[in-house]
Amino acid sequence: MQSTLKSAATFTGFGLHSGAPVRMVVMPASADYGIWFRRTDAAARGGMVAARWDSVVPSRLCTLVANQAGVQVSTIEHLMAALAGCGIHNALIEIDASEVPILDGSSVPFVQGFLARGLQMQASPIRAIKVLKSVEVRDGDAMARLDPSDTMEMDFRIDFDDAAIGQQHKTMSLANGAFVRELCDSRTFCRQIDVDAMRAKGLALGGNLHNAVVFEGDTVLSPGGLRHADEPVRHKMLDALGDLALAGGPMLARYTGVRAGHALTNQLLRALFATPGSFAMVDCGPLAGLQLPGVGVHRADIPAVA
Repeated sequence: MQSTLKSAATFTGFGLHSGAPVRMVVMPASADYGIWFRRTDAAARGGMVAARWDSVVPSRLCTLVANQAGVQVSTIEHLMAALAGCGIHNALIEIDASEVPILDGSSVPFVQGFLARGLQMQASPIRAIKVLKSVEVRDGDAMARLDPSDTMEMDFRIDFDDAAIGQQHKTMSLANGAFVRELCDSRTFCRQIDVDAMRAKGLALGGNLHNAVVFEGDTVLSPGGLRHADEPVRHKMLDALGDLALAGGPMLARYTGVRAGHALTNQLLRALFATPGSFAMVDCGPLAGLQLPGVGVHRADIPAVA
């Protein structure tokens, strides 16, 4: 069955790129509502923005959605991953700025807020996107692919010159709360040289060593070091789940990413929905529903973070 929050969850912080203060409230919504943003500071221009793959507009550093009036909400990927990973299908997200707060750079603050309020089951079946045949997109040496699967699986590879990151590979099933247990606390990461370049262009103004893992050569600059030895590839998987959540429902598929980012994953969804016979919308019964990412999550599953 579909689910929403029992009560509203409020988050306050700063935008990663703007550095501006943000107040965001994630509210319960009715069955079959989906996920929508409402920009309270842009109501006069039409503040409703759908959290869907076809609302995504190109952005170099994050996932950004916009409506036809040009009202935007950016850096939504960590929030979307938390909603998907907690099995929340319907929510209205009120936000008073153009960027979701970065908080600690992971999804764990959102997961904590959601599970503290609890989930309300709704009398409508979950509609999942079941991939029926493989779809792949490429950009140079980067690749993203969807293959048929009865569960949500993920396989991701990254390759960086920096010794502290290097080559990392992880494969896992996201069924039965695995996202909450293994991925949700993994933070966004970057190199110090990239931070300097972004700030020179007026970007990453809200970034610091406490909301991102910053690397320099073989050194981790962020206090406390890594939460996982392979935290970068785990975060890439977190991002991918958030971007796939824009499909409009949970997916039954195996996602493979090689150096893939937000733009490529969105291109993959566009290719999937443009390819006849590549997918089917299916009602998830009790057995199929047990294989979805948010089923069976508990507050005790949330990793302890400093």
